[in-house]
Parts: sequence; C-alpha cells; structure tokens
Amino acid sequence: MITKLRNLGPGVLVTAAFIGPGTITACTLAGANFGYALLWALLFATLSTIILQEMAVRLGIVAQQGLGEVLVNMFSASVFKWPLVLLIIIALYGGNSAYEAGNLAGAAIGIQAIVGETTGSYTASIIILSIVGACILLLGSYKQIEKVLIGLVSLMGLSFVLTFFFVQPSILDIFKGLVFPEIPEGGLLTVIALIGTTVVPYNLFLHAAAARNHWHSSEQLSNAKSDTIVSIGLGGLIAILVVSTSAASMFAHGLSVNSAADMAHQFEPLFGSWSKYLLGVGLFAAGLSSVITAPLATGYAICEVLKLSSENKGAAFRGISLSVIAIGSLLALTGVKPVTVILLAQFANGLLLPIVACFLLYAMNNKQLLGKYANSLKANILGGIVVLITAGLGAKMVFSALGI
Repeated sequence: MITKLRNLGPGVLVTAAFIGPGTITACTLAGANFGYALLWALLFATLSTIILQEMAVRLGIVAQQGLGEVLVNMFSASVFKWPLVLLIIIALYGGNSAYEAGNLAGAAIGIQAIVGETTGSYTASIIILSIVGACILLLGSYKQIEKVLIGLVSLMGLSFVLTFFFVQPSILDIFKGLVFPEIPEGGLLTVIALIGTTVVPYNLFLHAAAARNHWHSSEQLSNAKSDTIVSIGLGGLIAILVVSTSAASMFAHGLSVNSAADMAHQFEPLFGSWSKYLLGVGLFAAGLSSVITAPLATGYAICEVLKLSSENKGAAFRGISLSVIAIGSLLALTGVKPVTVILLAQFANGLLLPIVACFLLYAMNNKQLLGKYANSLKANILGGIVVLITAGLGAKMVFSALGI
C-alpha cells in the first residue's frame, strides 16, 4: 500500500477535482440535514467514479487520445458531430467557470476561518488565489502540477481525518448509512447533488488526457488501475468523513447549517477552536486544488474537440485555462453566491452524467481503436448499471419537479 501511495499519479487529479468546496458544502448539508442516511449515495458515487474513470484511463493509455478527441473522431462523419462539440464546450466551459467561482470562494473562506475575517480579506484572498492558480498552470509542467495536487490532496485528507477523530461520529450509524439505502423526504435533490459532485463528467475528459500524458504503454494499465482505485477511494473516504462529521456535530445537536463556512464556525463552541482551524485548512486545500483542476480539465477537453494542441504549455490550452480562472474570479468578486451556483451545477452534472457516460461506453466498445482492451461484458454491465441508476434518479427528480 505504501508503494501505491508513493506512485499516485493522474488519479489524484480526479480526487483534487471532485473534492472541492462544492463537495465539502454538499456533504456538510447532507450530514446536517439528513444525518448518516445518505452515506450510501457517496459509496455508490465513489464506486461509480472508479468504474467510469478506469475506462477513461484505459482509453487514454491504449488509444493515446483524450476522450474529446476520440468522440469527435468517431462522430466525424455524423450529423451529431457539431451538436456534440457544442454540448461539450457549453457544459464544460460554462459549468467549470461557475465551479471556479465556488472553488476560489471556498479557498478564501478557508483562509478566513484560519486567520479571521477582516475588511477586504475575502477580495484579497480571491485575487491572490487566482494569481497563484494561474502561475501554477503557466509555469508548471504536467509533472510539477501533479506533485502540487498530490500535496494539496494529502493536506486536505489529513485535515478531515483529524476532524473526524476529533468529533468521533458513531461507527454503527456510519455502517447503517452506507449499506441500507434510503431517501428521506426532501432528500432526492441532495442525493443527486452528492452523485453529481463525485461522478463529475469533466473528470472523464481530464483523466483520459492525464493518463495519456503520464503513461504510454498498455503494459502500464495495472499501475494505472491501482492509481485510480487508491486515489478515488481516498477521495470518497474524505467525502464520507465530512458527512459523518457533520451528522455527528450538526444533525445530532439540531444545529442548522447553510454552507461549509457555517460548519467551520459552528464547530468552535462544540469542539473548540481546533475544529475551525482544521476545517479551514481542509477548505483551503480543497479550493486551491480545484482552482487548478477545473481550468486544466477545460483546457484539455476543448482543445481536443476543436483539434487544437492540448499540450499544457501551448497557447490555446493556456488561453482557455486562464480564461476559466478569470471568469471564475470575476464571478466570485461580483457578490453572486457561489454555493448556490455550485449546488445547481452539481445537480446539472447529475443529469448530464448519463449522457457523457453513454458516450464513454460507446467509445470503450470500439475494438478497432482499443483491440483486446475494449470493454468486457462485465465492464459494460457495471457501466450500464451506473448509467441506469443515475438516469433513473435524474428522471425521478424531473418528474417530481413537474408534479408527475
């Protein structure tokens, strides 16, 4: 296990991407409002992420292409090519710009939880974080960016593990929440948000491109699979710890919470100032790691579908990535509540996921492209189950909204 942890690679990018302030917020709200009841949704989401991301990694290594590039090539002679390109650009560029606002705001809230709130500190934090994120993307090679994200994920994981042991949630209640699925009244939107914030469609594009850059031979598929399982498993564990901690501290004591910032502040009278600082560090690490991965994923995906150079030092890649940071920074500074935007974006992701997953399954069954590494029957069944369940939950939410 120690060797596997030392050899973590592209999988950490996915973990850094989905464990952002939006995930921390969604998990906090899930625990505060429903206790341990929705932990099963995170377990399902984590296993689903591993299933789909393993496919994306296999595609990137064997085909040495990103998912966007593969899809555009497969649909090159189809009338669906440009609608597909338009869907990818709108969903990823628009959605990730909104995510970036929340990532910056979440990291800034983490800083304020540590150093205290002063006049202008929020604005200054947003600006500094935007500059730091831009510099990492501009000056760092892929390997350097990967190392930065591994460090941030490690810091984030340590923060939430320490907070978990400090709060001491009920292990029996955690077990029940993981293995006995239920959707409490009013909990469907939260279930979809938890799945949407974990099984993120843009991570399929990010992971395939990152795997292509990190590994170059099908003989390395075993290492890539281990990296995927360990990295995403750690991310899922962090999310479960956040829900459990919130359930023990908020739900059990009847405290209301509207954001992760409230969680950090309300921990202090119950568990002392250390909880606030630990959560502040976790929010900061979660925010900054996602500040880097959101524009990174957008740059890879859009460059691939538009047939531009997807090298992370290329002009097109840098321009797209930096524009995501710039738009996100402006949104964060305009006073728009990023938590609301992110929760809605996560809900939209939950609805978009079945579509992107279907495209991935279609690509993974292309034997001309993947040969013997195309999906097996088992992989197709597991992928199909993920698609059916996520599509069913999304349809149920739409029908509920329509009063059907």
